[in-house]
Amino acid sequence: MGPEKDVVAVLCCMLMINSACLAQQETTNECLSANAKSCGECIQVGGKCAWCTKPDFTGPGESNSARCDYADNLERRKCPPTSIESPTGKVKILKDKKLTNRSSKLPAKDITQIAPQLIELTLRSGQPQNIDLRFRRAADYPIDLYYLMDLSYSMKDDLENVKKLGTELQQRMKDITSDFFIGFGSFVDKTVMPYISTTPKKLQNPCGNNDEKQVCTSPFSYKNVLSLTSEGNKFNSLVSRQKISGNLDSPEGGFDAMMQAAVCGNKIGWRNNTRLLVFSTDAGFHFAGDGKLGGIVLPNDGRCHLDGKGMYTQSDFYDYPSVAQLVQKLGENSIQPIFAVTEEFYNVYKELSNLIPKSAVGVLSSNSSNVIQLIIDAYDALSSEIILENSKVPEGLQFRYTAVCKDNKVFRGEQGRKCSDIQIGDEVQFTIEVVATKCPNNGKAHEVEIRPLGFQEKVTVLLRFECECQCHTSGVSNSMECHFGNGTMECGACRCNEGRVGRLCECGTDEVNSEDIEASCKRDNSSTVVCSGRGDCVCGECICYKRESPELVSSKHCECDNFSCDRHNGLICGGNGRCECGKCDCFSNFTGSSCDCSLDARSCIGRNGEMCSGRGNCTCGTCTCTDPKYQGPKCEHCPSCPDACELHKDCAECKAFQTGPKKETCDKCEFEVKKVEEIEKRESTEHTAFCKVKNEEDCWFYFNFTYAKSDAEVYVQTKVECPEEPNIIAIIAGVVAGIVLIGLALLLIWKLLMIIHDRREFAKFEKDRMNAKWDTQENPIYRSPINNFKNPNFGRKGVPL
Repeated sequence: MGPEKDVVAVLCCMLMINSACLAQQETTNECLSANAKSCGECIQVGGKCAWCTKPDFTGPGESNSARCDYADNLERRKCPPTSIESPTGKVKILKDKKLTNRSSKLPAKDITQIAPQLIELTLRSGQPQNIDLRFRRAADYPIDLYYLMDLSYSMKDDLENVKKLGTELQQRMKDITSDFFIGFGSFVDKTVMPYISTTPKKLQNPCGNNDEKQVCTSPFSYKNVLSLTSEGNKFNSLVSRQKISGNLDSPEGGFDAMMQAAVCGNKIGWRNNTRLLVFSTDAGFHFAGDGKLGGIVLPNDGRCHLDGKGMYTQSDFYDYPSVAQLVQKLGENSIQPIFAVTEEFYNVYKELSNLIPKSAVGVLSSNSSNVIQLIIDAYDALSSEIILENSKVPEGLQFRYTAVCKDNKVFRGEQGRKCSDIQIGDEVQFTIEVVATKCPNNGKAHEVEIRPLGFQEKVTVLLRFECECQCHTSGVSNSMECHFGNGTMECGACRCNEGRVGRLCECGTDEVNSEDIEASCKRDNSSTVVCSGRGDCVCGECICYKRESPELVSSKHCECDNFSCDRHNGLICGGNGRCECGKCDCFSNFTGSSCDCSLDARSCIGRNGEMCSGRGNCTCGTCTCTDPKYQGPKCEHCPSCPDACELHKDCAECKAFQTGPKKETCDKCEFEVKKVEEIEKRESTEHTAFCKVKNEEDCWFYFNFTYAKSDAEVYVQTKVECPEEPNIIAIIAGVVAGIVLIGLALLLIWKLLMIIHDRREFAKFEKDRMNAKWDTQENPIYRSPINNFKNPNFGRKGVPL
C-alpha cells in the first residue's frame, strides 16, 4: 500500500469516528442527563420521559434520578408498566356550535362563523397538542361603518359630497347586508401652537386668509358628530350642518381621532359585528413625539376622553398615539380601518396599512366623489381575508399555525394564520399546534383567546398544565420508609425534609463529609479510591455515576457494570448473553468468554445431511475441514476438483452478468462476486479454481473461486470473449466473385483449348497440302461472276442535233 492510500485510509477512519461521535450526540438520553430528583421534574424534561414508582426499583449505588428514563428502557430494567408514570396531554371540546349562514330573520348574536368556541387543553412539556378550527363566512353579516373625516380647509369640496353619503351608501350596502349602521366623526388637530393659530380672530374663523367670505368653525381635535345609526337620512342631515375648519401645519391630528373612535365603543355605538372605520384625509398625520412641539409631553394613555357632546377633551394634555398603540387598540376592538386618501399621500398610508393587520388603502378623488365605490371595494378585500390572532400566551408556550385554505392549499408558519379570497359560504380550516417547552406560569391555568381579525367571534382555549405526576397527590408525609419519618414517600422515592439527604434521607447535611461515613464507600481498608472512582459517597452509600442507557454502573462500591465484558463482532458478549459485573452470562446454546461459541450444530450440516458434509468437525457452530482440498462453511467446496468450475459457473454468471440458467433464482447463490478488468489465467491450485467456461451465448468468460476463512471469494472478469460474427456481405460478395472468376477461368480454358485445336488442324492441313502431287488448276465448271461490256459510243466525236 502506497503513502497516498495510507492517507486515504486515515481520513476514512477519522470520518467514521466523527460520524460515530455525532450519532452518539444525537441519541443522548435527555431523561438521564437531566438528573431529575422527582417525578414532576422528570416529566418536565421531555415528552417521552417517564418515572418508575416501584419502591425497590433502584439497586445499590443507584440514585433516585435513575427512575427517570424512556418508558421502554424502564420496562427493560424490570419496571412493571403499571408502575410507570408518564402523563399525557389531551384536548377536550367544551362548546361546539354548528357553523351557520345567516338568514334574513336570524339575529346577529346567533351567527356562528368559527367553531369550536370553547376548548380545554391539557399540556405536558414536550408533547404537542393540536387544535382544529373551522371558519365559514356567513351571508348578510351586520356591518358598522364609522366615517372619520378631516375637516381642515383643504377638504372643503370633499365635505359637499360626503353630506349625501349616508343614504347613497346605505342603498349600495343593501346588496351586501340588510343590517347596516353608519356614523360620522371629524377631526382637525390639537388646539395649541404651532398646530393652529391662537390669535382670537383665527380661533373664531381660522379660514379668514383663505377666503374672507368663508365662515369656518373654530378649530378642534376630534368630535363624534353622529354615533352609529341605521338612519341614513339622519347622517345626511347632521353632516350637512358641518363646517370646514383650519390649522397651520400640513400633518393632521387624525391619530387622536382614530384612538378615541376605537376605545370609546359605548359612545360610538359599536356593535358585536363587522366594524369598519373610514379615515378620509388629504394630508399626513402626527404621531407620538410630535406633541412636544406644543409642550405636550405626557404619552397617550389609550383611554376614552369624550364629553357629553362628543368632544375629545384631553387633546392638549396627551401626546399623539404611536403607531404601535393604534395597532393594539384597533386590534383589541376588532376595527378594520380603510384609509381613503388622495394620490399624493397614498404611499404614506400604504406603509401605515402594512403595519395594521386587516386594513386597506384607496385613492380618493379630488372631491371624494368615488368614496362609495372605494368603501365597497375595500370592504370586499377585507372581508375575503381571514387572519387568526391569539392573545398573549405565557412564556414557554408556542402556537404554530397551519391553514388549509381554498382549493386545499396548505400554508404554514406566519402564512398559516390567514386565508385569502374567501367568498360567502366558503369554509376553511386551521390547525394550531400548541407546545409547552417548560411548565409555564408555575403550572397555573391560563386562558388564551383566538379570534379572526375584524370579527367579534372568538375561540377560548383553557390551558391546564401537567407539571406533577398523579402519584404526587398520594405521597405520604414523614413516612417511616424515609429513615424514621425524615421525608415524604412520593412516587416510589423519598423526598427528604429540609436538612436531610441520602436516598432514604438517612443523613443530615452536617454528616455528609464525615471520614467514618466515607470509609464505608471504599472496597477495603487498603483502598484510597471512593466508590471505585465511579460514583459519589453520600451518607456512607455509593451513588454511582449515570451513563447513557442501557449502560449501568452498579453494586455497593460501583465496582460492577454491564458494559466492560468481552466483545465479539463489536457487540458486548457477542449479543448472545448479558454482561454481569464484567463477565458474560451466556444464553443457552452459547459459551465462551464473549459468548462467541455456538453449541448449535445445525449450521454445520451440509446439503447431503451430514455434519460438515462428512469432511470435517463442527466446533462452535463452524466446520473445521479435515480434508485440505475442501473449503467453505460446511466443507462443501473443492476449488481443485475437476468439476469445480462447472459447479459454480451458473452462479458466477448470474451474479456478474444477470444471465444464465440461474438468473431468476440468483439470490439463492451462496456467494457474491467482485468484478475485475482482467484476472490471471492459469491452472487451478489446491485452494483456488481458475475457470474458463462458455455461457449460453457461446462466449467464454473467466472467473476464479477460492475461500478466505468462511467466505467465498469469487472474481469475475468483466470482459467476455465471444467469436466474431461472420461478415455476410463479404461472404456473398466472395461467393459471387468466386463464381464469376471460375466462369471466366473456364471460358479462358475453353478458348485456349479451341485455339490449340485449330492450330493443330491447320498445321495438319498445311502438311497435307505440301505432300500433294498435283498442280493447281482452275475448275472446269467454274464460271466467273464478272462480265465486261463496252459502250459503242465511247470515244466518238459529238454529232450536232
